[in-house]
Amino acid sequence: MIRSLWNASSGMKSQAVNIDIISNNLANVNTTGFKRSRADFQDLLYETLRPAGTSSSENSEVPTGIQIGHGSRLVASQKVFTQGDFQQTKNELDMAIEGNGFFQIVQPNGETAYTRDGAFKMDADGRIVTSDGFSLEPEITIPTDSISLSIGIDGTVSVLQAGQSQPTQIGTITLARFVNPAGLHSIGRNLYIPTNASGDAIEGTAGQDGLGTLAQGFIEMSNVSVVDEMVKMISAQRAYEINSKTIQAADEMLQQANTVKR
Repeated sequence: MIRSLWNASSGMKSQAVNIDIISNNLANVNTTGFKRSRADFQDLLYETLRPAGTSSSENSEVPTGIQIGHGSRLVASQKVFTQGDFQQTKNELDMAIEGNGFFQIVQPNGETAYTRDGAFKMDADGRIVTSDGFSLEPEITIPTDSISLSIGIDGTVSVLQAGQSQPTQIGTITLARFVNPAGLHSIGRNLYIPTNASGDAIEGTAGQDGLGTLAQGFIEMSNVSVVDEMVKMISAQRAYEINSKTIQAADEMLQQANTVKR
């Protein structure tokens, strides 16, 4: 009976973390390029009171044993990299990736990070940067006399400059992909960095070698479904509640046992 107190306690802890993950998903429902997280749980160790297959007589064996579990625990928080809906912005610097891949971003420390957030801006030097001012890699600098900007589905960047009748190509935006994107490490600011689990980045041209294509004038919205997250929240809340009821029931049973008299 004491075991049930700890089992239910582990269940309450697991569901509390589940609510934390769900709340973060809902908080980022309007975050550009955000990918929802999913909580994965597993059962804990089992106490074996009688192993299956134990002989019950000379010619027979016990078909099933007796095992009592010790609750549950959170084993993983996995990012789900499904495609989010597209929103048309008609902004020349906004880009969405249709399919697999990440934009490459240079952090202030010089290291490369990766993002699905294509809401880019232009800084005072004409470079294409993120909302935090981090430069796109490879660096693309737009001439100051540019009239219009065009980004092809393969990442080719062209500009029409004042006094010219034909656009000029000024660079190409390349993408990167990972063998296991779920193994990427989130560092905030819509950025990810690779780990041993994700593998090294595989850089390539958009539309080739398994990489998606670019759509100019669009941004990718969060892949969080409010309805799905609300259902998960209700389920987690009820699971938390029923575990607390288990603790209450075990406490009442212990109280009854303590009041037994001869």
